[in-house]
Amino acid sequence: MNSQLPDGGLRSSWFVGASYGRTEDQTARFLRDGIWENGYDDKYLDKVRAMRPGDRIAIKATYVRKHGLPFDNRGESVSVMAIKAIGTIAENPNDGKRVRVDWTGRQDPPREWYFYTYQPTIWRVRPGDWKADGLLQFAFGGRHQDIDRFRNDPYWRERYGPDAGERRFRWTEFYEAVAEKLLGYRNDRGPLVEGIREIADRCPLLSYLQERLPDGSIGPIMDICPFTAMGTFNRSITDANRREIAAELAEQLGVEVAVPDSFEGIPLLNNQNSWFYGYAKDRSDRDIDALWNVFAAASGLVGSDQPERRVELAAAYDEASKVRGVAWNLSTGLFWAHPWDFATLDGPSRSYLSDRLRLTLPGASRIGPPDGESYLKLLDDLQIRFGEESYPVHSFPELSYEADRVRDPDDDVVPPPPPIEPYSVDDVLADGCFLERGEIERLLERLQTRKNLILQGPPGTGKTWIARRLAFALMGEKDEGKVRTVQFHPNLSYEDFVRGWRPAGDGRLELADGVFMEAIRKASDNPGAKLVVVIEEINRGSPAQIFGELLTLLEAGKRTPAEAIELCYPDPDGKRRPVHVPENLHVIGTMNVADRSLALVDLAFRRRFAFVTLEPKLGETWRDWVVREGGVDPELVEDIERRTNELNERIAGDPSLGRQFRIGHSYVTPTHRVEDGMTRGWFRQVAETEIGPLLEEYWFDSPEKAKEALERLVEGW
Repeated sequence: MNSQLPDGGLRSSWFVGASYGRTEDQTARFLRDGIWENGYDDKYLDKVRAMRPGDRIAIKATYVRKHGLPFDNRGESVSVMAIKAIGTIAENPNDGKRVRVDWTGRQDPPREWYFYTYQPTIWRVRPGDWKADGLLQFAFGGRHQDIDRFRNDPYWRERYGPDAGERRFRWTEFYEAVAEKLLGYRNDRGPLVEGIREIADRCPLLSYLQERLPDGSIGPIMDICPFTAMGTFNRSITDANRREIAAELAEQLGVEVAVPDSFEGIPLLNNQNSWFYGYAKDRSDRDIDALWNVFAAASGLVGSDQPERRVELAAAYDEASKVRGVAWNLSTGLFWAHPWDFATLDGPSRSYLSDRLRLTLPGASRIGPPDGESYLKLLDDLQIRFGEESYPVHSFPELSYEADRVRDPDDDVVPPPPPIEPYSVDDVLADGCFLERGEIERLLERLQTRKNLILQGPPGTGKTWIARRLAFALMGEKDEGKVRTVQFHPNLSYEDFVRGWRPAGDGRLELADGVFMEAIRKASDNPGAKLVVVIEEINRGSPAQIFGELLTLLEAGKRTPAEAIELCYPDPDGKRRPVHVPENLHVIGTMNVADRSLALVDLAFRRRFAFVTLEPKLGETWRDWVVREGGVDPELVEDIERRTNELNERIAGDPSLGRQFRIGHSYVTPTHRVEDGMTRGWFRQVAETEIGPLLEEYWFDSPEKAKEALERLVEGW
């Protein structure tokens, strides 16, 4: 299949389901009749009307798998999206119900895509970031997924990354296994209650599991919810006692996953309030059932693209929230059961969300938790932010861990911050930078004096890589919390980047700050520290429009309160306060000068940035590095360099291309150490899966040139 997308990748694409309300899969009928139908009379009507003739469409199904994957998933469950058919929308009658589709045909067997599997039944995907672009090329361009890049993305690295190092949060697998076994007792809880009674008879620490009956007497528990069952080993007791109780319960349930050695970052119940419901004398007959219902609904939502699942969970969450005594513990129970999918809103986590992440809990009041839909919106918002390299946390377990680490729930004392990790030009070079020391120092000088720097150059010259390290060297320390990374794309707006209206949990719109205003606020609050915003592919958007009135204030000579101006939108509290860009906030942008689909950056923007061009850096420093650190065969490294240089000479000499289209050194620098004897295979794979598709884009109107250039690159290998 041709890997070049026919429209240049600018249109929306639609990933849609083919079964609704748990009906049978309609894929065969859709393909036969040349249509796709919305299976609802009251949902997604606007989305269906937004589909345009010429938009691409794919039928998908999402699910979770743990076995039989084409990579080492390290024992973790993986979200999967199967692409079952693809086509192009031919006609839309604008009734919100159906569109006519020219189907290319059924994918048999379906092609499986991993990790990036956002779950709505109708998912509109726009190009602009590498995840979306990769999905579109996979679904409609026939390319393979760069699985390792996804595995090493901040959001997935902790669970699946081959280079993640020593894994934290190993406890999650055990907790998920316990939850899965508990679900089987939902409709027949007698054996579970009996088993926990037996454990309590052997373990004095479970003596609190005593019922207080309406007649005033006390007796053994008669019923139990899944959260209270898991709470038996999640109380303020020693880790040794927690392991003992967990092992007893695991044996009772038939859990085969080992009991964890560590319980770091797991929220605990108060020993004086370890039930999720009231005593028999106080509770409704429906209370425990309500907790089982939300437990089951949460399990049903994980990995599902059925909209009913989300509606069911929100409704079950609201019903369970009415149970006397559950309050904020409900989110903690969901976190125990599915720690990668749900956030705990225990006290330390709420403080961390508001004080460190500057988030307002949607729908929450001072006396109680948010409703179900608001809670789910919070999860959605956090999962988006988890994918940012510079965000302080990248998963719900890490959020809980950091909240517990920085805030002591007993004495409310914040421990000292972690030690500073110094970072300098020496560290940039030690990390594998192929620039000379003087070149790095020149970049730092430009960034220091001009405040704003653009790194431009051919693809693969390490622009993003060096940008982050320049930021650390400028700050003098390696502090991820002071570097914010964002990627520009054609659909990014001022409202996204600076300030604009956002949907609130209750259906209202509310003003919210974007990435840049958050960075301005943080820099203003920390005048003694340098902060950096890294903007990848800055010319993929319209920088002047995205920055808006703040573009003028970026100038090094206008970084004072005297130059402050009011924004288009007031502050979220409704007041208008003048804004200026602080002296200690720096901006580094990257620009791929070989991308012919990008708009030119206007002169007003150029005047406010220093521009530096990075070149492909093959040579002695590169050879030493890839042999020593990358494991490349020393007898083959010079041949790889020669072949790459010859390709670059051909590209530079082509009248339709030029020097800005050359192949950067990053393409032939291993991201992971090459195993002994595998250099030839590694280089051929890079050539065929990375360089080859790039050449096809370069010579899209002369495919024979691209083919010949690739054949020369790997000739004899």
